[in-house]
Amino acid sequence: MDVVADKMTKITLNITGMHCASCSNIIEKTLNKTKGVNKANVNLATNKATVEFDNSKTNIDKLILTIKNKGYKANEEKEQNFDKEAKKRKEEINKLTKQLSLGFIFAVPVLILGMFFMKNPIPYQNYIMWILATPVQFIVAWPMYKSAIIALKNLSANMDTLVVMGTSAAYFFSIYTLFTGHAHVYFETSAVLITIVVFGRLLEAKAKGKTSEAIKKLINLTPKTARVIRNGKELEIKIDEVEVGDIIIVKPGEKIPVDGIITEGQTTIDESMITGESIPVEKNPQDEVIGGTINKYGSFKFKATKTGVNTTLARIIKLVEEAQGSKAPIQRFADRVSAYFVPFVLAIAITTFIIHYLIIGVEFQSSIMTGIAVLVIACPCALGLATPTAIMVGTGKGAKNGILIKGGETLETSHKIKNVIFDKTGTITKGEPKVTDIISTSRRTTKSILMIAASMEKRSEHSLSEAIIKKAKQEEILINDATNFRAIPGQGIIAKVNKETYYFGNTRLMKNKDFNLKPYDKKILRLESEGKTVMILSEENNILGLIAVADTIKETSIEAVKMLNKLRINTYMITGDNKKTAEAIAKQVRINNVFSEIMPEHKAALVKKIQKNGATIMVGDGINDAPALAQADIGIVMGSGTDVALETGNIVLMKNDLRDVAKAIKLSKITMNKIRQNMFWALIYNVIGIPIAALGMLNPIIAGTAMALSSVSVVGNSLLLRFKKL
Repeated sequence: MDVVADKMTKITLNITGMHCASCSNIIEKTLNKTKGVNKANVNLATNKATVEFDNSKTNIDKLILTIKNKGYKANEEKEQNFDKEAKKRKEEINKLTKQLSLGFIFAVPVLILGMFFMKNPIPYQNYIMWILATPVQFIVAWPMYKSAIIALKNLSANMDTLVVMGTSAAYFFSIYTLFTGHAHVYFETSAVLITIVVFGRLLEAKAKGKTSEAIKKLINLTPKTARVIRNGKELEIKIDEVEVGDIIIVKPGEKIPVDGIITEGQTTIDESMITGESIPVEKNPQDEVIGGTINKYGSFKFKATKTGVNTTLARIIKLVEEAQGSKAPIQRFADRVSAYFVPFVLAIAITTFIIHYLIIGVEFQSSIMTGIAVLVIACPCALGLATPTAIMVGTGKGAKNGILIKGGETLETSHKIKNVIFDKTGTITKGEPKVTDIISTSRRTTKSILMIAASMEKRSEHSLSEAIIKKAKQEEILINDATNFRAIPGQGIIAKVNKETYYFGNTRLMKNKDFNLKPYDKKILRLESEGKTVMILSEENNILGLIAVADTIKETSIEAVKMLNKLRINTYMITGDNKKTAEAIAKQVRINNVFSEIMPEHKAALVKKIQKNGATIMVGDGINDAPALAQADIGIVMGSGTDVALETGNIVLMKNDLRDVAKAIKLSKITMNKIRQNMFWALIYNVIGIPIAALGMLNPIIAGTAMALSSVSVVGNSLLLRFKKL
């Protein structure tokens, strides 16, 4: 349970008893009409409902009762219990397997008698067929009867309504013919149809289980135990007993149980299962480690900082699960069609029977069989599964590649992207600036200039201050305390060092203080054309020197821009740097559209302006560019598993690899293609199949087989996403 706002609560409910899109629609509509519910989303593929509600107007028990009153079971998912879910899925498959076995045992003899002994029947054949078909009709099909009755109580109809009506018509009509002396019965039609429907549901359940394999793989990363030191003793305890502050020992080849900070030892860790990065990462004391990753070579001790649901891995699993359970806007079309589908099919089946029997004059038995064929060929399930199964596989594939996509809406929007905007520092560049040049323009030594600058920057929060302080420490320069410190956003800082007032910042600061920069223009221009950021140090009436800082461009930045260009997407770079430095960096990575000297608070307005040219992605670190990320159609955050990254943006790139921006867009495109394919086949199947059945050209058994396979084919098509290359 999550509190999303004051009085607003968000919960996930596990639902049992849903069999088709009509079932999920009934529950979703009911919840959305419930007083106090802000938004409800029911997912057929995951059998879950996400409900956001006002806890002053309703509560969890009332919501569960509302679902129960509609004939379905629900319980709150208090925490991620994936073992329980896997057990539940296994129980469902076992139950369907037993149903199928029972159906097969009785339906096959009925089919043999009905097909091969029609001309030369054995004694009491029709009675034997009746006896054999009855367990299939009332034991194997009992869950379908229950579902159809529930739908009837709700004044609606679902997939089971169609199957129950079709098979019951064949079964009871056969009893009528049996006792009225007619030669032919249709017990094989009802028994075989029910068995085929169960077989289809078994295949569907197994296929749906495979769509969540990405989640299973993430779950399996978590070790069951941890080796901790308590009261000077080494103990092996269960993973859920680990507490924040525990000192944990990890040996070579072992999985790291929780998140923490290394206190002793050095090692190399394989983080590929979290970040997708194949190269092992060297770790030293004070470095962070992520639970679920594998220790390669050295033994080490670390202090647990996050446990249970707060670990990076647990949060990633929750994020992926929420994404897989979400709905894409395109699903609304399927929901609207599904709402009217079953009543429409019932009307066609009745009309078909009337036309065949009363108007055309076809014999009663044949007219009944044609009506049954219409009922059993129709399949709203394929339409209901078209979107959620593709989203489950698509978001799972993203997670496997270190691309965390937060929901179906994000996935759908990403395929329409026309513009990608990159923040410069930490996105295009490594975010690790270094001092490259110190130039004295006065009698002061370079060491004196560095000392004053470092003393001033000691109190600054600017991204370049760390580089200057680090350089001073390397040079073993004593850093003093600055007083009267004042930061001027977008320009620089003013402070007193050793009782003298100094100014340290960019050309804007100096020009605002009326300093003459003409004598230094050539030097500044040369440094800026090399992609370096130039800062100027001055006292009250004199320029003392220049300090140039440069940030290294990421190895993947050039290739990432090239990949986006191939996708015909416009690329932009935003930075607070001056024009010359910005243009030099952009030129190296081949970005043509550059916006320099942009204040952080103005980035969002610039994104809004670019959005006029089409859907836009903003790529940043999630710290200084949160408003711009929020303004963009899609915010992509360079993550490495940090808290800020997981909370901010619509897509998180765990590898800090810019090429994954293009991969995320490509993934959204291939996923949307799968959704369209699924919807097309689900619709075309019904559009072609129903009229063919209505014309009397399909045997009900063949119609039932086609219906069962239609859902399986949609799920199977979604699973093909796993083999697509990004």
